[in-house]
Amino acid sequence: KAGIHPTSSIFVNTTTMKTTSTATFSVLAAALVGGASAFAPSTSTSAVSTTTTTLYSELEGMIGADVETGGRIYDPWELNKWVPAEYARKAELSNGRAAMLATVGWVWPKYFGTFDSTDVTTTDPIDAILQADPQWWAQFIVLCGTIEAWKYNAELNGKSYTGESDEAAIDYLKVWDKLDDDGKMLMRRRELKNARLAMIGVASFLAGHFIPGSVPMLPPGF
Repeated sequence: KAGIHPTSSIFVNTTTMKTTSTATFSVLAAALVGGASAFAPSTSTSAVSTTTTTLYSELEGMIGADVETGGRIYDPWELNKWVPAEYARKAELSNGRAAMLATVGWVWPKYFGTFDSTDVTTTDPIDAILQADPQWWAQFIVLCGTIEAWKYNAELNGKSYTGESDEAAIDYLKVWDKLDDDGKMLMRRRELKNARLAMIGVASFLAGHFIPGSVPMLPPGF
């Protein structure tokens, strides 16, 4: 009475079965393809491996691997997999130079005295930093920004602050231009070694300050 012919319901049921079978086959096929792809070579892994090899090759020929490391590249954490060698060298020298200045600033007040000051009344470096007037901090930040801007502009003009170029970005004493290739290489090696030593030294100063007795050779209260 509803006007539905028996053959119509059979056709609908048959179509539904076919649709369900087709969907099931598609899911199984996708699962099989996905499982098979797990055993296929990964292009992304290959790309990472190629990039890592390229980054590691950048270290070859760079100064820094000397008698201290047996003439081999010392990178126990394999940071060069993620950081380009040129960027790491710039960061190393920048931090090393800052550490050399920090070493002088840490030692000088204790043994040679301080400048005439009304706001800083201690020779303890950490306390002195906390006692410094905000105006000093502002001047310090402006000074650091000026130096970084100078370095950036010098690089745009083909100069270098890492010794990679014949022209130095900053050379107040005009010594760099007077050196031959061997002299420049020797100076670069000396600066790099002193920079690394200064970074280790500042780390030991901080450890001795916050953890008394942790650095055996430092005098108490240093």
